[in-house]
Amino acid sequence: MGKSFRIGALISGGGTNLQAIIDACEDGRIDGEMAFVGSDQAGVKGLGRARKHGIPDFVVEYGPIIRSYRQDPAYFTLPDDFNFSEILAKQHLFADGAPEDRVREFFCTRAAAEVRLLAVIKAHSPVDLLVLAGFMRNLTPYFIDRFNTDPVHPRIMNIHPAILPSFPGVDGYGDTFRYGCKVGGCTVHFIDYGEDSGPIIGQRAFPIMETDTLDDVKRKGLEQEWQLYPQCIQNFALGLVQTVKMTHRLDDGQVCQRTVVKIAQKG
Repeated sequence: MGKSFRIGALISGGGTNLQAIIDACEDGRIDGEMAFVGSDQAGVKGLGRARKHGIPDFVVEYGPIIRSYRQDPAYFTLPDDFNFSEILAKQHLFADGAPEDRVREFFCTRAAAEVRLLAVIKAHSPVDLLVLAGFMRNLTPYFIDRFNTDPVHPRIMNIHPAILPSFPGVDGYGDTFRYGCKVGGCTVHFIDYGEDSGPIIGQRAFPIMETDTLDDVKRKGLEQEWQLYPQCIQNFALGLVQTVKMTHRLDDGQVCQRTVVKIAQKG
């Protein structure tokens, strides 16, 4: 695909994975270019990384949107095409029985932010792949369905600091360390309607020694992340990443359907 393959990135902080992706684009390990870098917070180091490399950047701050909703939910402006019941039926972020006011606030404020994200992303189109590089906001079905216009071919990728499905959430390395695991790792996966639950694209592991501190685990993990993420993006750019629906019959007779990612061979 060459440099016609365009990658957008969303971040929330320092952007070390972003830097690894930028470097891989510039040195030819990824056959593509960065289309934009967006953040949910102004002034973060990752935006400076983008500017240093001449990559367009933008900010959509979630905080003011959330505060506006809490001040007066009845007069909060929602996207015209927002359907709360439809979003609720698809999402896997909240368990049944979660407080309705909390759930409604979450999806209403996220949709209000996400419609702004989508508008800016559209202005930078075409975008072939969106990568989350330390983006600390869960994307909802509202965003996912409007960016993933072909559900058979997902194109929102995330990297998680644990060997999924173990330790989803915001502190994968910390959870791994506190549990006493002898092996840590990282996972690149597609985004779905849950938290860190989408089809797995690639994983890397590393040993955790008895003398390792949490900082050691994080350092080892980041070293693996900086190699794994560009590799997975390059495979996607080359058209080697394929999602396949698999059906299995379990020992108890139940039928299990799952989505798996296959990496085709080059050439």
